[in-house]
Amino acid sequence: MRRVLLIVGLVAILVVLCVHQFEGIAVLHEEKLETKTLSQFYPKGFDHVSKIAILNGSSGAKKTLTDKQNITSFMNSIKGIQFIPDENQERRVGFTYNVTFYNDKKTIFSFSTTNVDGHYYHTEPDLDPIVNAFYEQLNVEETAP
Repeated sequence: MRRVLLIVGLVAILVVLCVHQFEGIAVLHEEKLETKTLSQFYPKGFDHVSKIAILNGSSGAKKTLTDKQNITSFMNSIKGIQFIPDENQERRVGFTYNVTFYNDKKTIFSFSTTNVDGHYYHTEPDLDPIVNAFYEQLNVEETAP
């Protein structure tokens, strides 16, 4: 009987320690998300962007632009958009558009219209129609998936 009580006591202590550790880990990883613009997500600036790839999440097709005038035009149309954290940060599947900025062949920043750095956002103004209009009017070849 003593042995059973000892084992039950040890198990109870381990459960308490594990729960305490889990709570500590959860608190350590909890982030306070804030409303940001793209410039705040990537403070190094986008002056050195030499290529932008826009991936259509519906079709899987991609358009890539390297023309500095198009890059500047696109950057100007999205730089002031605010990314406001969604209350619900549960994992989701899919995206409307994913945008990747390059300096030569090196990826310098990538985001979707609803996700930046693994966190979910809605935007003000809505980013989807802005990216969609830009994507549709781009006079560059679309690469198939």
